[in-house]
Amino acid sequence: MGNIRNMLKMILAFVFVGWLFMWIMISTKVYKYNWTPKLAKYFNTTYFGPQGTNLVLLTIPMMFIAVLSCVYLHIQKKETDIERSGSKWKVKGGMGRVMMVMNPLGIVTATDLAFSILFVALLTWALANYLYISYNVKLHNHDNAKIWQAKFRAFGLRAGYVGHICWAFLFFPVTRASTILPLVGLTSESSIKYHIWLGHISNFLFLLHTIVFLIYWAMVGKLIETFEWNKTYVPNLAGVIAMAIGIAIWVTSLPYFRRKKFEIFFYTHHLYGLYIIFYVFHVGDSWFCMILPNIFLFFIDRYLRFLQSTKRSRLVCARLLPSDNLELTFSKIPGLHYNPTSILFIHVPSISKLQWHPFSITSSSNLEEDKLSVVIRRQGTWTQKLYNHISSSSTDSVEVSTEGPYGPTSFDFLRHDSLILVSGGSGIAPFISVIREIIFQSQNPSTKLPDLLLVCSFKHHQDLSLLDLIFPPTGISVSDISKLKLRIEAYVTRDNEQSKTTISDDGNHLKTKWFKPNHQDSPISPVLGTNNFLWLGVVILSSFAMFLILTAIVTRYYIYPIDRNTGSIYNFTYRSLWDMFLGCVCIFIASSGVFLWRKKQNNNAHHDSKKQIQNVVDFQTPTSSPSSWFGGSTERELESVPYQSIVQATNVHFGSKPNLKKILFEAEGSEDVGVMVCGPRKMRHEVARICASGLAKNLHFEAISFNW
Repeated sequence: MGNIRNMLKMILAFVFVGWLFMWIMISTKVYKYNWTPKLAKYFNTTYFGPQGTNLVLLTIPMMFIAVLSCVYLHIQKKETDIERSGSKWKVKGGMGRVMMVMNPLGIVTATDLAFSILFVALLTWALANYLYISYNVKLHNHDNAKIWQAKFRAFGLRAGYVGHICWAFLFFPVTRASTILPLVGLTSESSIKYHIWLGHISNFLFLLHTIVFLIYWAMVGKLIETFEWNKTYVPNLAGVIAMAIGIAIWVTSLPYFRRKKFEIFFYTHHLYGLYIIFYVFHVGDSWFCMILPNIFLFFIDRYLRFLQSTKRSRLVCARLLPSDNLELTFSKIPGLHYNPTSILFIHVPSISKLQWHPFSITSSSNLEEDKLSVVIRRQGTWTQKLYNHISSSSTDSVEVSTEGPYGPTSFDFLRHDSLILVSGGSGIAPFISVIREIIFQSQNPSTKLPDLLLVCSFKHHQDLSLLDLIFPPTGISVSDISKLKLRIEAYVTRDNEQSKTTISDDGNHLKTKWFKPNHQDSPISPVLGTNNFLWLGVVILSSFAMFLILTAIVTRYYIYPIDRNTGSIYNFTYRSLWDMFLGCVCIFIASSGVFLWRKKQNNNAHHDSKKQIQNVVDFQTPTSSPSSWFGGSTERELESVPYQSIVQATNVHFGSKPNLKKILFEAEGSEDVGVMVCGPRKMRHEVARICASGLAKNLHFEAISFNW
């Protein structure tokens, strides 16, 4: 399989380089005046019309990559952990290195820097070539304006062209089940920053494009063209509407709204559908085919997520910790596998009809085959309502829908000689999944386990209860614990050592709440079942092939006869509308068909799921919290050996913050130290700066966060 995977990798790389080459050439004089007439003879046929060239050169190659990458990822998933992780870490070891930490970009890795430099170079190249063609080859001046006014208009037009290039990449980072991002070692969560950067650049260029045209039309006395909707050419009004929607999305996506007014950001961002519609109306079907792949793949992912979310997930129990944290445990099918640091999106209709929120998974799919757990911290409006609803004595069942899990396709922490996990507050959650996975790996006598150092910082003493979650409630033996080389340095920053005596006894007990099963509930399962990547490839291939066939039929037997018989040009807007309509229909048919087929097969394969759900409630949880043990209590549950091991491995520091530089530089004796951090921005940046300083070359940094 290794040879097949290497061959697929070479094919994917070749096609991708060719696709990028077309983006480099498309703005040049050679492409416009030499290549375009020749390509039009072959590709602008009666079956596809003017969009044929862009469809063949810019859409089909990327869709081919998307389908072939599904096969590649399926093979990668089937390989052994050693084979699978070897190639990945060879890439990430260099490209994942921190290069700089600076605001507003935050933590910039070698991958980020390489992508940014190449993309900025592409935009600069495109703008320079477009302006060269406009100013030195052929300056369009249909309004009898002055030369400088015509050049001013050309600059605004070309700024819009360059912004359009950003849209060719805009939706790749937000495709959660992407098959493109894993090829370069990325996940959707780690790539959100690319979406934000592309959004800022494109909106700035589109705003510049709009302002220039408004000023130009005002200068030549044709401001009325702002509201023109041309039937045979670019409808200006559609562009104005798209820009108005874009500004609303842009402004409400700024940090203030995302952090302080999340509901406004969330609901406004869902105007992207209207934005796309009017944007496509404005640019037309030919230009739409230039950006079609990332939009097409995004909507496949979005519809599959919708299909998965229509099922109610079985919520088994909730553990209310003495701090403001909550652990939810769901039932899942044994065949659902995910890697550590994965996330799960949760929707509770009784709290909000539309909002979905991501949370870190703390369980290990290998260690806990039929359960999946997430940690939720009570800190926002939505989480506050959820906490109150679950903790209410009158609540015996909760309707919950889920999407995911989403995470890295491979994750090799066993490569390192030692691991340093740095967390702040609830940022410890993804590291719980890492530790639990290492516990599972410890069951293999031949596996070399890394030394583990968990550096966790909490505000208050009660937050130490998060350490209770390190070991799962069942499935741990004394031999497993003895192999685990775990050391915990816990820092309580706002409480001193005397404050622990003031905590009431009631506050130091875990409260576990069980929920009644509902016949509509079902275990969490992959949206397309087992072999998820292969079936996703089937969806992508079948939907896109159907789109090409239907587009060819509509163009040849409906649009082309109108153009030929009447001697006029078919409505510019209707052409775009046909593309969007057929794309949505094909995605709906293909995705629904494969989803229902796989659902039927899964139901037959898991007919005993009710028995599995019943078995999941058999495990027990401790009645006291180890966080109380740190406070000096003499009461112990002697039979809770895993929890005692946490106490023995933990050193609690009151009233101080961790000296991260000292801790990291003291990691001597290990040739390879993996450093992972999840927590507040200041903490992440501090750890990144230390690792990037070069003073300790054995440190390999990786941040885990939804922002940067």
